[in-house]
Amino acid sequence: MKNASFFSRLSSNEKYIVKCMYYVFAVNGLYAMIMGPLLPYISEAYQLSNTVSGSLISAHYTGNLLSSFIAGILPAYIGRKNSVVLLSSFVVAGFLLMIVTGNPFLLLLSFFFTGISRGSISNFNNATMSEITDGNSGALSFMHAVFAIGALIAPYVVVGSVSMLGSNGWRLAAVIIIILTVISIILFSRMKLDEKATEKKSPLSYSFMKKKTFWILASILFFYLCAEATINGWLVKYFVDLEIFTIAYSQFLASLLWIGILIGRLVVSAIGHRFTNKQILYVLSAVTTVLFIVLLTSRDSIIITLAIFGLGLSMAGIYPTTIAATGGFIKEYPMAMGILLVLGGLGSILMPIITGALADQFGILFGMAAIVVALALLIIFVFAYDLDSRNKE
Repeated sequence: MKNASFFSRLSSNEKYIVKCMYYVFAVNGLYAMIMGPLLPYISEAYQLSNTVSGSLISAHYTGNLLSSFIAGILPAYIGRKNSVVLLSSFVVAGFLLMIVTGNPFLLLLSFFFTGISRGSISNFNNATMSEITDGNSGALSFMHAVFAIGALIAPYVVVGSVSMLGSNGWRLAAVIIIILTVISIILFSRMKLDEKATEKKSPLSYSFMKKKTFWILASILFFYLCAEATINGWLVKYFVDLEIFTIAYSQFLASLLWIGILIGRLVVSAIGHRFTNKQILYVLSAVTTVLFIVLLTSRDSIIITLAIFGLGLSMAGIYPTTIAATGGFIKEYPMAMGILLVLGGLGSILMPIITGALADQFGILFGMAAIVVALALLIIFVFAYDLDSRNKE
């Protein structure tokens, strides 16, 4: 009961903050992963093209990416608590805009707002949980498991809402997110945080950008996030548009993908130390590519269902293993991790737009097939990482 012992050592105020962050992270996982399930309904309601639909997903990830900078700077001016309360409110504004307007620009803004809130809360929760619990791995692991639970139930919130109200049910799902987020804001506003003064730091070195290893790992992250963001954002719409499955079963598959990701993360965490980073990346990137091709080429419900579960298992370990592979040079250069994540995150912004544009021009199957190219390039850069590692031995 390691987690219980850590919790018992906290003050009553710290216990409140921890409980608050667990709840908020579940809500964060819920609205972060509800975008894909909502997309077919929003597209139909407002008669959006595939290009615009793909741009909405990209806008969300753009906000998520930029939040790292915003959440890092804003506390120096208004404090940590005020910052997270303010940035959390962006998701309320985002879902309100989705409900009331089909204007493409305002829809892009709404998805951008949800990304800002998603990334800001993630930044705040990870930093604050680590601070309060002295980096207790059990506390952090449980918090990320709670996020995954929120992500798992996201499709069912949409399915349940639609079953109650029909084609307008997606608006009820958005209202549910708004209500849960308002509760989050109230909980955050009651926290008692020690506001730390921002320290002026000396100029940091960017010489890590001259290292080949940095660019190889950034490329691995870029092409992985190309695939992850597009699969999460387009999976339901792909099955519905091609009439492969009903929208209800498609939502179930979106949830199943996250069940696989949750289990995969736990497995890699438990046994990953037995293998080298190169071995893990080789196996997981190859299996992910094969299973995604199976998903695209099959029309058998059992095969597709198994492929999606396996896809979740294999995708789960690529991101954390790549981060782990950064090793010593990340410790040597404090700015390296932030730049690495920004470069990698560009993949989650660009690929959904590319997929949407290709889907408009040649059909959604062709648009989704473009992900295979990203996965093939992922394998190539894993091979480059292997060669780079051998040259250093």
